[in-house]
Amino acid sequence: MRSHQATELLLAETASSAGTTSDRAQAMLQILRRLVPFDGAWLALADPLGHGYHSLASLDLDGPTVDFLSGPLMARDIEVTGTDRSRPPLSPSDLPYPAEELPTWADCLIPSGIHEALALALFSPAGRHVGFLALLSGDRRPPSPVARRRLGRLGPVLAHGIDPMRSLLTATRLVRGATAGVLLCADEGCQVLPGLPSDALLAARSPVLAAAREHIGDGHVYSSFLWPVGGPRAPGGHMRVTALAAPEDTPPGLTGLALLSPATDLRGLTPRELEVLGLLVEGCSNQEIAHALVVAPRTVAAHLEHVLCKLGAPTRTLAAVRAERDGLYVPSPRASQLA
Repeated sequence: MRSHQATELLLAETASSAGTTSDRAQAMLQILRRLVPFDGAWLALADPLGHGYHSLASLDLDGPTVDFLSGPLMARDIEVTGTDRSRPPLSPSDLPYPAEELPTWADCLIPSGIHEALALALFSPAGRHVGFLALLSGDRRPPSPVARRRLGRLGPVLAHGIDPMRSLLTATRLVRGATAGVLLCADEGCQVLPGLPSDALLAARSPVLAAAREHIGDGHVYSSFLWPVGGPRAPGGHMRVTALAAPEDTPPGLTGLALLSPATDLRGLTPRELEVLGLLVEGCSNQEIAHALVVAPRTVAAHLEHVLCKLGAPTRTLAAVRAERDGLYVPSPRASQLA
């Protein structure tokens, strides 16, 4: 008993350790084998867009088997058997029909010598589906009640260890005073970011998110810009938008984060000057800026003179560099529409 307690503590420490998600997943399977016996194991992340599972780690399974488990037939069988719900670990012996009726078992597992298993869906404390675990056995006897209870008790620990939100939420700490945020999805949609509310500016397919996606698509891991509240002339002031690319160990369905925070220290730049700066950063000439803002070129020249002075930049090129570096500009409508 004491040995099991020490091993469970080691599992919890591993789940909370640093490193990549896949490294933690592999280490947890190694430790889990000392607590719940199995002949092969597969641990996967749930696709955030609901398109099946992405393999994270496995033990003693060959490549074709792992590929099969990561495919659509396995995802379908998980859904059909209700194994994607929050429930105790499920075994084929619990099903009201023979396991051979499921493609995963008929086409893959039984031919590989697997006859029993314990399957468990993994959920965050808030009820978000994080991943899936399958412990496979060549033994024809059903798993013991002790193994079932122990695995069920360890489910939250395993979920914590592979939860992709951990690295994403760590990234949000780079932005002080963040008041709202969303996850950016590969299908152009967005999802709620746990721990932060959303905001009308961050609605799916909004120009703010279009600009954030453009920054991430250009290869920027971290970038920020300003956005006018209440319209182009910013009657409600400006908010700072920070775009963060998703860490490498994030599921493919997530591309990054968009966060809102209060805009501070605008160097005295007016809403119109920030618009001019945005077009300058986009590489527009004075004539193009004048055309975009429907003003005379001499008005643009006056605005640029004020901008250079407030940024302490002797040239328009240096002003653009400083504005982009410090996020002191509003992306032009043209750039957002092209994103």
